[in-house]
Amino acid sequence: MTQENNIPSPDDPFPNEYGTTCFIKNVVKAPNVFIGDYTYYDSDDAPEEFERRNILFNYPFFGDKLIIGKFCQIASGTQFIMGAANHRLGTASTYPFNVMGGVWREISTPHIEDLPHKGDTVVGNDVWLGRNCVIMPGVKIGDGAIIAAQSVVTKDVAPYTVAGGNPARFLKNRFDEELTQLLLAFRWWDLPPEQLTAFLPVLCDKDLPAVKAALRKALAEKEAR
Repeated sequence: MTQENNIPSPDDPFPNEYGTTCFIKNVVKAPNVFIGDYTYYDSDDAPEEFERRNILFNYPFFGDKLIIGKFCQIASGTQFIMGAANHRLGTASTYPFNVMGGVWREISTPHIEDLPHKGDTVVGNDVWLGRNCVIMPGVKIGDGAIIAAQSVVTKDVAPYTVAGGNPARFLKNRFDEELTQLLLAFRWWDLPPEQLTAFLPVLCDKDLPAVKAALRKALAEKEAR
């Protein structure tokens, strides 16, 4: 906890008494993985080992990054597949002969250089990834999106939509266009901790017309400053 107003600290790996919820920016050390404040992984089994167990085939020299925003909620078993997991697609065999050593290494083409590059994997802010999701290389998931449990995400997911399945597909919009745009414009996840704490009643309000009104007012005040 922070000293001011007893606000949870993003720098505390285990913010509550349950021991299953870990703010993973504090335990992931890979130089090509970037995780925002308050994003957590929840698991009964060693959530602090998220990097080893849940970010697979991550070899920083390959050149891709994993970028996860703030306030994301990552359920147990969710895994991110990094680009080095790929195999050659443009040759007669996809087998990585070069990796096996011996004379195969001498006479085959280098494996890593031939792999397809899908780019960085980017997860926005306030994204909920359901239990046992798999996020494939190069996918972009927008702010506020929800990915259903057991989904395999192979394509980009728009902000404030729900996607699910294998492969994951669009299921529905979470909100109407006005509320979606207000949330994207306001970016509540960037508020300082004290301001965010004061704004929590709006974020937890089921009265969506009232939420829209509060967001309009907050944006107008922001623009007036």
